[in-house]
Amino acid sequence: MPTQPENPLIVQSDRTILLDVHSPLAEEAQAAIMPFAELEKSPEHIHTYKVSPLSLWNAAGVGVSPEGIKRTLQKYSRYALPEGILKSFNSTMARYGKLTLLAPHETGAPAVNPESFLYLQCFDMAVRAEIEANKSLSKRLVPCIDGFLVKLEDRGTVKWELINLGWPVTDMAPLKKGANLEINLREGVSAAGIPWTIRDYQKDAARALNGNGGPGTGYGVIVMPCGAGKTITGMAIMAALQTNTLILTTNTAAVHQWMDELVDKTSLTRDEIAEYTGASKGSAPVTIATYQILIWRRLKDGDFPHFKLFMERPWGLIIYDEVHLLPAPVFRITAELQAVRRVGLTATLIREDGAEDAVFSLVGPKRYDVPWKDMENAGWIAQALCFEIRVPLPENLKISYATAEKREKFRMSSENPVKIDIIRQLVENHSDDHILIIGQYINQLNAIALELNAPLITGKTANKKREQIYEAFRKGVHRIIVVSKVANFAIDLPDASMAIQVSGAFGSRQEEAQRLGRILRPKKHNSYFYSIVSRYTVEEDF
Repeated sequence: MPTQPENPLIVQSDRTILLDVHSPLAEEAQAAIMPFAELEKSPEHIHTYKVSPLSLWNAAGVGVSPEGIKRTLQKYSRYALPEGILKSFNSTMARYGKLTLLAPHETGAPAVNPESFLYLQCFDMAVRAEIEANKSLSKRLVPCIDGFLVKLEDRGTVKWELINLGWPVTDMAPLKKGANLEINLREGVSAAGIPWTIRDYQKDAARALNGNGGPGTGYGVIVMPCGAGKTITGMAIMAALQTNTLILTTNTAAVHQWMDELVDKTSLTRDEIAEYTGASKGSAPVTIATYQILIWRRLKDGDFPHFKLFMERPWGLIIYDEVHLLPAPVFRITAELQAVRRVGLTATLIREDGAEDAVFSLVGPKRYDVPWKDMENAGWIAQALCFEIRVPLPENLKISYATAEKREKFRMSSENPVKIDIIRQLVENHSDDHILIIGQYINQLNAIALELNAPLITGKTANKKREQIYEAFRKGVHRIIVVSKVANFAIDLPDASMAIQVSGAFGSRQEEAQRLGRILRPKKHNSYFYSIVSRYTVEEDF
């Protein structure tokens, strides 16, 4: 293949893809590789994508073929593709589909009680031998003709262990319908009298999850940028399935936002919706709980008493809001709930703990991923202008910084007092913007809040007080609020048009994407995202 200097992609033998953002075909190529490549980092000029086994299996799960990947890479690659890389992609994708989970009566499996067992079909003798040699799996599987019998309660655990072995399972076993619940979208005008309509991509996402309602559909992950309306997509799925629904989200403020949206935009009444949090333990056909209450327990090695919520009603759907934050203990119960339709909603599938394979196995493969730029170009989310401002350490701190331990260096650079001067200037320069100032260290945030006479929200702020501050911000009573990392997730502040990041878990792609997402609701003008970083310190390393 001849060199094509105008093309944006450089495909490397280590399965990384470099994207030259200055190429005229950059956006087109970015959209084309999204189904099978994961963004790792995106500095100014060259973005890095990684093609992993999981990204290839996600692609295979939505019908992308090795031949399709080959055509895409050849079309946009600047240089000839590395020798053997397409064969390695083919080999990885060929693992998808080797194992299929089915109801026993749909196969030639031995006659068993379908209420107790499923059938893991495997025609490849070498794969069967590898599975049988695995001590953990051999305890959970009963060998039979062309496969294995799997106990119903082991459905999720077996899928998880198999993907760790490098064998993703295509789960075609039937799902429970759950108890009926009439729910209709109040499209056209909300209960509050505000005109609205479900967007085409939200309809597409709901259809992608539910498919034709047959085997292999009804579970998976939907990826949308923050501000793209994941809540409405979740409600569209609920309306399509018409069943009792359990919604899990990150905090009490998010619980109340879900409740308000459901009452405002669907036919559900308040009596049909319950809150299950530290403040209230209700149960209704639609119940919304926080992850925190579910993983609470009295003793470190004790039971999780609130897991009983999963068995409280005949749920037909579980929605995992911000699924990339699914806590490890909830994975355990999720593994046991494989017969329930389930959807994960997120702006990013990245987990800093590397547990994306657990989300794939237990919640489902990625069913829908709408490109960020498509949303921006269509005007559904705001265009965000991102800037990094580097500031010096004060002279009186340079010696202390130079001799400090690594952890202390990070804190000193994060809490650099010069940052407050920059914040003050930014606030003055953006007098028309509604501003979130986001950081990690409470002493620093206290100082900023005092300097700007702005309200502060931290993990210690009572839920009622938090919601009062958020509401005042939405109504314009406060133009600026200072927030700790509690505001990273699931907070709907549609008027926020500017964010200033003063400290955080720098290097966490997940956190930065979520913070940026706070300002992406569509506006009449651009949004701004500023990161203030101490020059010549460990902050620059991230």
